[in-house]
Amino acid sequence: MSIKKQFLKTKASAKISFKVSKAQADNATQLAIVGDFNEWNPKADVMKALKDGSFSHSIELPVGANYEFRYLADNSRWFNEEEADTLAETSFVDAKNSVIVL
Repeated sequence: MSIKKQFLKTKASAKISFKVSKAQADNATQLAIVGDFNEWNPKADVMKALKDGSFSHSIELPVGANYEFRYLADNSRWFNEEEADTLAETSFVDAKNSVIVL
């Protein structure tokens, strides 16, 4: 998995590019990025399936904040980003959220 941040010079935001490898997607047919930036809506940021079996997606977020998120595979399996800036506790005992710091 990977996250790339590109800070934009013309406005106070950053383009965030997410990529999940085929192995990390674990045979998923659909993958979404679900987080506080899209109100935890699994339909808002669906990743594009690539020919090699990996998934990618880019979003633009305002700088000066932390954003919590997780990946959702096939609307049933949640997992975190290994390269997240940090992890945040959740109200679910067995889960933490990945965090992007902008």
